[in-house]
Amino acid sequence: MSPRTTPRRRPARRLPATLAGATAGALVAGLAAMPAHAGSATDGPARPIGTVARTVGDARFAPGPCPRTADPIPDLARARCGTLTVPENRSWPKGPDKPEGPGGADDHQRPGNPEEPRAHRGRTITLAVAIMPAESRTPAPDPIVWFAGGPGDDAVSEIPMALAGGLNRDRDVIFMSQRGTYSADPVLTCPNIDEFNARALALVSNAPSTGRLHVEATRACRDRVDGTGADRGTYNDIESSADYEALRRTLGVRKWNVFGISYGTHLALNYMRLHPKGIRSVGIDGVLPPSLGGGAVTWKAAREGFDGLFKACAEQPACNTRYPNLKATFLRLVSELEADPITTTVTVPTHPEPVKVVLDGSNLVGWLTSATHVAAGVPRSLDELAHGNPQRIAEQLAGGKYSPQAVGRVAHGLVYGVFCSQWTPYESRADVIRGGRRAFPSFPRSMLANAPQLAWLHDDCRAWDVPPAPAWIRDVTRSDIPTLALSGGFDAQTAPSNGAYVARTLSRSHAVTVPYVAHVVFADSPCAQTITTSFFADPAAPDTRCLAGLQPPQFEIAP
Repeated sequence: MSPRTTPRRRPARRLPATLAGATAGALVAGLAAMPAHAGSATDGPARPIGTVARTVGDARFAPGPCPRTADPIPDLARARCGTLTVPENRSWPKGPDKPEGPGGADDHQRPGNPEEPRAHRGRTITLAVAIMPAESRTPAPDPIVWFAGGPGDDAVSEIPMALAGGLNRDRDVIFMSQRGTYSADPVLTCPNIDEFNARALALVSNAPSTGRLHVEATRACRDRVDGTGADRGTYNDIESSADYEALRRTLGVRKWNVFGISYGTHLALNYMRLHPKGIRSVGIDGVLPPSLGGGAVTWKAAREGFDGLFKACAEQPACNTRYPNLKATFLRLVSELEADPITTTVTVPTHPEPVKVVLDGSNLVGWLTSATHVAAGVPRSLDELAHGNPQRIAEQLAGGKYSPQAVGRVAHGLVYGVFCSQWTPYESRADVIRGGRRAFPSFPRSMLANAPQLAWLHDDCRAWDVPPAPAWIRDVTRSDIPTLALSGGFDAQTAPSNGAYVARTLSRSHAVTVPYVAHVVFADSPCAQTITTSFFADPAAPDTRCLAGLQPPQFEIAP
């Protein structure tokens, strides 16, 4: 796949003023006055952001210890840390100052319900904040704020990725745990779902009995979340966007830059239309447009990422000779395994007993969606499976699901909060099936309702039971904020074409596809890291020269 960069220069179409200020208004009148920037003439000597306690409206930042993390992060020793305390639900009626959304009073939020438990009224939540200082002795005044992937990943846990890519070379980088995530309070993780996902490897993916067990796990998670006192209907992009705007204001930052990866791009595209005034520039990597969120685009992503990998093998003589017609082999295997699954057992280092794996069509698609990250071994693994040996693929599936890193870290309360309010109300099962049929016309119908990464989602969301977000949440983002949209040519999780899709309505944008790299190119590609840091230095002219020298992986060739 050849490198491509698509600069866009179209007249900006501005959002209605009511939409641009909708969520900001929810922080009540106190937010109308922008706090003085740290280090301004009114502050006296410059003080680094994150070192001053500040209350703005009903949000408060307080410096304090760095948060707990699932894995050690030595760099936190030099971070400036603290907490942001914000309302959990900003939508309770507040009299004449109650904010208005684009379609009238309060349509930007969940309506206040007088029957709601009193525990939710006035309840606050606490979000962990860690600020990694710039390496430069003279950092730029506008920091970068990091929007994590998921939904449900903790931004603080992604500090090593950001620093490895040099994101803090010239700017402070701010990490805040999105509501519900691992270092926030309350924590809406559900280890029971992670554990079920591992056990489900022993089940036929699309069997109705598997679906029933899947929903049982979701109900148990819902009960766990309710047990914390959390209001499930407030864990979504709209409230999270307001949280980040509250952070910017309480830190005293006049302008900052946003960098989002994976789901963080979804949040960033909503944030930039809800709270545009404080944003200098936006980088999004592994683009997931809110207007497309759902199963159909996930099928599309799988097709594009798989095709990129198959094409790279076909263009490499050694790979094409040893593994000819790799795409046709894969498509044939999916249909055969969906009709007649293979059952095997494998050994997983972190699990004391052998693990049963049922390798059916859906599990094979799920494996390849992740295996694009280790693309060099994919042709060999598929060839071995085609010759009756499923062990490599089964071991990789089990190793991922049974890894300690796969349990207890994702905030499923936030996952379902986003999916069940912003996706499933606006995409039917029939839409998902049509999307699957367009992407993979040869796949059995039994597979198509359960898109990759989103099995049984409509059933889960009925159990989760939250109100739909307002319909405008599915609008495209239109903005003249300088934006870099990065995609990977092997990305089977968010379609490579999504970057160009969002760039159409971002008048000062650059859509860049980095070939031969899977989902979230910043994590794996030095070229992508160079493009990103150059963009934040000069949003009008990111340096993409490194694209010309990129080479495909050397695929493993079996004897």
